[in-house]
Amino acid sequence: MCLVEVEGAPKPVASCAMNVMPNMKVNTKSETTKVARGGVLEFLLANHPLDCPICDQGGECDLQDISQVYGYQESRFNEYKRAVEDKYLGPIIRTVMNRCIHCTRCIRFTEQVAGEHTLGTTGRGNYTEIGTYVEALVTNELSANAVDLCPVGALTHLPYTFVARPWELKSVYSIDVLDGMGSAIEVNYRGGELMRILPRVHEEINLEWISDKTRHAFDGLKKQRLSFPILKTPGGDIKELKWEEAMDIMRDQFDQVSGDEIAGFVGKLADLESTLAFRDLLHRLGCEHVESSSIAPKLNANLRSEYLFNSTIPGVEDADYVLMVGSNIRTEAPLLCSRIRSRVDEHGLEVGIVGYAPNLKHRYSHHGTTTDTLKEIADGSHPVFEKLREAKRPMVIVSSHALSRDDGEAILNNIKAIAENTNVINHEERWNGMNVLHNDIGRVGALDLGIQPY
Repeated sequence: MCLVEVEGAPKPVASCAMNVMPNMKVNTKSETTKVARGGVLEFLLANHPLDCPICDQGGECDLQDISQVYGYQESRFNEYKRAVEDKYLGPIIRTVMNRCIHCTRCIRFTEQVAGEHTLGTTGRGNYTEIGTYVEALVTNELSANAVDLCPVGALTHLPYTFVARPWELKSVYSIDVLDGMGSAIEVNYRGGELMRILPRVHEEINLEWISDKTRHAFDGLKKQRLSFPILKTPGGDIKELKWEEAMDIMRDQFDQVSGDEIAGFVGKLADLESTLAFRDLLHRLGCEHVESSSIAPKLNANLRSEYLFNSTIPGVEDADYVLMVGSNIRTEAPLLCSRIRSRVDEHGLEVGIVGYAPNLKHRYSHHGTTTDTLKEIADGSHPVFEKLREAKRPMVIVSSHALSRDDGEAILNNIKAIAENTNVINHEERWNGMNVLHNDIGRVGALDLGIQPY
């Protein structure tokens, strides 16, 4: 569908494969271009079934849009359409392979972005099929993005099958709260019910992808959700209250105690505005004991650079060495893992790991599982020390899970020593590669307000 008319060329050329030349004149809307694209569309539709009324892609299908512009009213294809057996790719992807037009977008995504070599093509010509060669599942954490890329209804979201049509939905922009990255998302709803979550383009955070957890975890909001206040009576029964009644009971309880007898705890999903209002309320009641979860990492709220991801997510593109400490980045931040994997495959970025060695989709060196390795790197007796000192823009990524351990403070001190003695903090390059990978979206906001675990 990328055929265009170029002045002087004997026939339409594929614009995606044509080099730009001086004084080239290209016509994208001529009659020749329209006829050529219509011919290509006829071949795409030769084996494509007329499933639009029952297809979940209907209303947001690229092939429908192209057919509206370049399609013909009647088909000249009188032969039988081929039939292809559907594939089972896992619990979140539904396949109807009769609709597949072999664009190979799903294959290129799983290989180049997700780093998983599962999908591929078998057969030739009219017998070409997309599948998994041997029976296997697509198991990467970004797999559902292949459904967004599919230009037809060959791949659809299995939990969303026959649930709603796109013209029935309204949407609002929001932020994902299920990991520390804060991916940009679009929330689709119908009436008062949440129907699906889609990614929004944000080049500095999630590009145009979201994780499968972000996309499908919202179904937990529909079951056993606490949407009204309840009170446990002296007899052990549960009584439903109105909000006014609950507020009156809380006020009476606060009147019976002093501020020193009150403690406030901030949840890991609390937004900044709610956390600030909660802190101010307790301060007015004379309570100064406001803290986050006791299992949160022990970080100093007075020094912001100690708990931020200082080099930023796009900074991965500039890094020339990455050291991960106590992090299974594939599950904690799949989108950050995808960025690092792309740098490893395309530019040879070297990655080292201290701690648990996860099954990552890229090359890495495992240097040990104990804190003794960090001590050796900090005092310069480990080979990684030289790599961090020779690199111009090295990064150290430490998981907040590692800092939540009993020896989390010692781990952080070792990392600070590494940063001071190497180029992790490089003043000449204006580079700070000391990064804390948070797993809770509300943790940084709480620290910015001076709220930390005790």
